[in-house]
Amino acid sequence: MNREEQPLNFILLTQYNGAILGPIARVLGWIMNGIFWVLDKIGIPNIGLAIICFTIVIYFLLLPLTIRQQKFSKLNARMSPELQAINKKYSGKKDNESMMAMQQETQAVYAKYGVSPSGSCVTLLIQMPILFALYRVFMNVPAYVTQVKEAFYPLVEKLYQTAGSADYLKDTANIQQAAMYARQFTNEAFLANNAEYVQNTFIDVLYKASTAEWEALSRHFSSLSADISNTVEALTRYNNFLGLNMGNSPSYMLHEALSAGAYLMVIGALAIPVLSAVTQWLNVKLMPQPENEKSNDQSSMAQSMKMMNAIMPLMSAFFCYTLPAGMGLYWVAGSVVRSIQQVAINKYIDRMDIDEVIKKNVAKRDAKLRKKGIDPEKLNRNATMSTRNVGSAQKQISKAKTSSMTQEEKDEAVRKATEYYNKSAAKPGSLAAKANMVRDYNERNSKK
Repeated sequence: MNREEQPLNFILLTQYNGAILGPIARVLGWIMNGIFWVLDKIGIPNIGLAIICFTIVIYFLLLPLTIRQQKFSKLNARMSPELQAINKKYSGKKDNESMMAMQQETQAVYAKYGVSPSGSCVTLLIQMPILFALYRVFMNVPAYVTQVKEAFYPLVEKLYQTAGSADYLKDTANIQQAAMYARQFTNEAFLANNAEYVQNTFIDVLYKASTAEWEALSRHFSSLSADISNTVEALTRYNNFLGLNMGNSPSYMLHEALSAGAYLMVIGALAIPVLSAVTQWLNVKLMPQPENEKSNDQSSMAQSMKMMNAIMPLMSAFFCYTLPAGMGLYWVAGSVVRSIQQVAINKYIDRMDIDEVIKKNVAKRDAKLRKKGIDPEKLNRNATMSTRNVGSAQKQISKAKTSSMTQEEKDEAVRKATEYYNKSAAKPGSLAAKANMVRDYNERNSKK
């Protein structure tokens, strides 16, 4: 069967098919394929450029969520004193009445400002699956970008017809990263010698081959040296960005550079992790910081965020060092795009009338409550009443405990309380202390 006669859906065989990340990876692959097609039409087909353009598109699509997150940060700074006051008000109170009242008052504050306690996590929760799916795309670009897949032909067709090619490619001594596709070599379709499946597996493995491994392949299959040379030339044009192979990780490139004594490549291999850390640090600095109150007391959430902001640049550098360079380039480009966005968003947020936003949020909340048949005013009164009832509830609990005591226990409690008051309650030098001294003096004289 010629490649032109292959079923259209077969091109998807080497794509990741996970239940959650699989569909996301396919959508991102379509976007990447479209961008690469445009770059190819204008004469600059390059994976690195495609990643940068892709990053701009993705962050443009996420812009509404980013603005929403920044609004949350601004509103959170305004409502933080109110939340702290509620926490202080119920500090040490663990009874059900107090806990319920605290919860109602806290919810009322969040409703007043129109935000959700999990509002700051929305963007992160959406971005994380995208990052994981991108890893799948960048690890196997030929499965998603048609032009890159086409670069392997006619080589893989001839390799398929060459005896010993499968044994050579699956041997990790020849292609180090062939172990990643060990299951494909033992798959039913591969063992049945399905041409399409075998050729896709060859592409998966060859895409991970280093320069030295390509040269060894050319020596081993000397009759295919011309096709191998043409394939390497096309892949170099597509996959190399500023001298870096977007499919390899910086750690792998560093190992290769040191082995070959190419010390200039060491700098290139470390460039992406270092740039990632620097741009991530800049991104954190541009993020709106919470307004610090004149108090040493900080919430655990604020402390956690501060620690996260400190370690994020280091985490970014580590991930970019171990993941494919294409992933690192996306991370760096993303930090640059976010920084530019942040400058513009900060100006927009600073001009925003927060009081007007709060009024609109309160109106929206009240409208939602009325749709549910709940009177907002009555709800607020109930919250206030439950707060007032906390003190009376404590008194009732105290009375219940007292009524369950025997008369002897009550007399003993009164005696101890009186003794404590007489001896300890008065501060030294106070009027009460002097009165106690006069009382003790009179009691001793009366006994005489």
